[in-house]
Parts: sequence; C-alpha cells; structure tokens
Amino acid sequence: MDGFSYIRKKLIERIFQLTEKQPVVSPIPGLLVSRRESPTEPNSYMLPPGICIAVQGAKRVLLGEEYYIYDVKNFLLTSLDLPVTAQVIETSREKPYIGMTWEIDMKILTELIVEYGVSKKYETPSRGMSLGKVTVQLLDAFRRMLDLLDEPESIPVLLPVIKKEITYRLLTSEQGSKLVQMAMSEKNDVMKAVNHLKERFNETVNMKELAELVGMSVSSFYQHFKTLTGITPLQYQKKLRLCEARRLLMAGSDVTTAAYQVGYESLSQFSREYRRFFGVSPSQDARRFKQDVFIEVVR
Repeated sequence: MDGFSYIRKKLIERIFQLTEKQPVVSPIPGLLVSRRESPTEPNSYMLPPGICIAVQGAKRVLLGEEYYIYDVKNFLLTSLDLPVTAQVIETSREKPYIGMTWEIDMKILTELIVEYGVSKKYETPSRGMSLGKVTVQLLDAFRRMLDLLDEPESIPVLLPVIKKEITYRLLTSEQGSKLVQMAMSEKNDVMKAVNHLKERFNETVNMKELAELVGMSVSSFYQHFKTLTGITPLQYQKKLRLCEARRLLMAGSDVTTAAYQVGYESLSQFSREYRRFFGVSPSQDARRFKQDVFIEVVR
C-alpha cells in the first residue's frame, strides 16, 4: 500500500468512528467531518471560505450554473462565502462517502503571506470556487490534525502548527492565487461589495449605489460580481437572506418573524423562494427543527 492510500485508510477509519452516532460532526473547531452511505438529495447552503475533501466517494456542488465535482483526487476550494447546492453522488453502504470541510483561518493566511512572502501574485478577481489536486502532504496534515484527538492536552500547542501547515500547502499549490485573492479582499472592489451585502443583506439593494461604492460602472460591476460569485448581486443577497432565515428558524423563530427580519415584505414571496432554494417550505423546516430531527444544513 502506497503512502497516499495508507493515509486515506487511516482517515476513513478515524472519520468512520467519529460519525458512528450522527453523520456530520465537528471534532475540532473549524473542521467538519461527514459520512453518507447513500446518495443525498440536493442541499442548499452558504459555503464559507475553505477546503472540502472527499476522502472516499464524491460530491457535486452547483454554483450558479456551473458544477464542480470533488473526489479523492481533487479538493474544492472556496475563497469567499458562496451560495451552493450540493449532493453526495458517489457512495454505498460498503464504501460510504467520507468527507472533510475545513474553514481557512484568515489570520494564519495573512500572516503566512506577509511572513514568508509566498510568491503567488494577486490577480484580477476570478471565480471564487475552484478544484485543486489532493496531495499526500495535505492529506497527512489532516490525519495528524485528527490524531490530536488522542492527546487533547496537546491540541492548544500543536493544532495552530498543523493549521499553518495546511494553509501553507494550499498557498503554495496551483490554487494559491485564490487564497491571495481571499486575503486581499479589502483591496478587491468586488469583494468589498460582497462584504457590504453580507453586512446589509436585509436592506434594499440599489445597483447604482453599490457600483458607485466600489468605483465601477453598473455594467462593469455586474459582470465582475458575476465572474467572482457565479450569480448576480441581487441573487447573492436573496440567498444570504434565505440562509439567515433558516438559521433563525433553527433558533426557534416563527416563519413570519424570520421573513420580516431578513428583509422580506411579502410572506408568500418568502415562502416561494425558500422552497425553491431549500426544497421544503419554511413551515416544514420549522416543524422539523422543533422536533429535533437532524438535517444537514451545511456541508
């Protein structure tokens, strides 16, 4: 057995144990591991900046009108919060889907760029999602991260070191420019607009004012925003609103309150768009949350 296969085997065994009682767990802050024994229905959510790895099986992610499939050879990298629809497409009871999702620590990323002057030039903003090659070094770092669960007293000391290593591996990979784009979000006009929408998602969006905010014409801003996110600014805001509404429902809010808090003036419009994005009505979701039925809201 080669090194890559051995590390995969160890990761599969570890994650299988961790997900014995429920299919998605977070054993370490910032890391989610999951197991699925059958293909899943499409599930919509906001995917934060980070890396998704399929240790076994495969998952398909839809961003806008583009599909990305990540498997044992290819990881999925996101450089900003993106509204996606995902589903496990390769799995079985004998060989279940085993996955990991890790959120990139912006502080560590920025420190690495400054400290080591990693030679990845800042480029014109491109799609905020891409596929990269899974290496034995990257996979082994995640194995060692999960091995820390056997010695919890070492986590405060060793976890930051492993997180830094993973970030370095990604930064020096062919996808490194995506991370530089992420770190330089304050200098990226379109990323400024994304952050503006995230902070004011419940307010009415005026395209002209948003374009003026980042110093672009409306047409240029519209095209640049869609290049980065795969969708229009209004579509992005809508999905931000729906994800926040779902979070409110999970926290115990009623449907009407959740709709109005995220900026909807029409309850019927909210219900239609919620069902279209999540596949169920907000009232159905609210009932399921109250009954404590597990739903994989993210990843």
